[in-house]
Amino acid sequence: MTLEVVSLPLGAYQTNCFVVTAQGSTDAVVIDPGDEAGRITDVLAERGLTLVAILVTHGHLDHIGAVRDLAAATGVEVWMARGDADDLRSFEPAPYDPEHLVGGGDTVSVAGIDFRTFDVPGHTAGSVAFATDGVAFVGDVLFAGSIGRTDLVGGDLDTLIESIALLMRELPPETVVAPGHGPATTLEHELASNPFLEPLR
Repeated sequence: MTLEVVSLPLGAYQTNCFVVTAQGSTDAVVIDPGDEAGRITDVLAERGLTLVAILVTHGHLDHIGAVRDLAAATGVEVWMARGDADDLRSFEPAPYDPEHLVGGGDTVSVAGIDFRTFDVPGHTAGSVAFATDGVAFVGDVLFAGSIGRTDLVGGDLDTLIESIALLMRELPPETVVAPGHGPATTLEHELASNPFLEPLR
């Protein structure tokens, strides 16, 4: 399967929101709608896409800010990292109770796409990554040349490195990493060059 992935940097933190479709399909998945719900719906309309699911990697405000408004505008359900779901439920500006809680080992099948779910704590206690067909949507676990912060509640550096090691073991080295901020990269490139991953080399 060939995927089409559109990255939309949204909000004050320029958090990557991803619109994902299987080539030839008009059904779309949105991953981490952090802000600007109207901009997301505009992009869907411009591309003639119908949103069928919202996936959320973790509970930080810059990744969940538009979940409620986008779900309300489209009538779709939300798949949320189980360990961070309370962050969304209690998100003061726009609380939302996700319909589906997911964790490592689960497969989310939406829009004709099967997303494997991995538990990748360390940035938050409940972060997950969604991987499918050569792309891993990793939230704020791994970036091009860097890794996620570990100084916030639920963060732990050793745990984060082990989570990245898990992705390295389970996914092909050429897997594209679609991170929560900044440009895409690949697992093999980060393993070879990322200064924070020296313990894994």
